[in-house]
Amino acid sequence: QVQLVESGGGSVQAGGSLRLSCVASGFTASSYCMGWFRQAPGKEREGVVTISSEGITTYAESVKGRFTISKENAKNTLYLQMNSLKPEDTAMYYCAADPSGRYLFGNCRSRIKDERLAYWGQGTQVTVSS
Repeated sequence: QVQLVESGGGSVQAGGSLRLSCVASGFTASSYCMGWFRQAPGKEREGVVTISSEGITTYAESVKGRFTISKENAKNTLYLQMNSLKPEDTAMYYCAADPSGRYLFGNCRSRIKDERLAYWGQGTQVTVSS
C-alpha cells in the first residue's frame, strides 16, 4: 500500500526557513517521480518542484534559489528545504509520487505543470507572516 506522510510545516516569519519531510512507504521512492505541490486559500494548486528517478529537478520560477528538493534513499524520504520564506509561500504543501520516474521517458519533466502523479499525501501547512 503506497503511503506518503508529510511533516515539518509550521508558522514562521518572513525570511525564515523550514524543512518539510515526506516519508514514503509501499514503494521505492528513488525510482519514482516525486514532487512538492502547494495550494493557498482561494487559489489553485501549483507545482513547486519535482525530481525524477535520475535526480533531475524542475523548480517553479517563484521558488528558484530559495527552495531545494532532495531525497534520502536510505530512509525513503523526500525533503523540501525552504529558505528566505515569503508571505506568498503560505499554503498547504503536498508531497506526490508517480511510478513513471524518468525525466524524459517517464515524462517526469511535465509533472510540475500537469500534476498527473498517482499518489498524494495529506499535506502539511506552512504559514509565513510578514
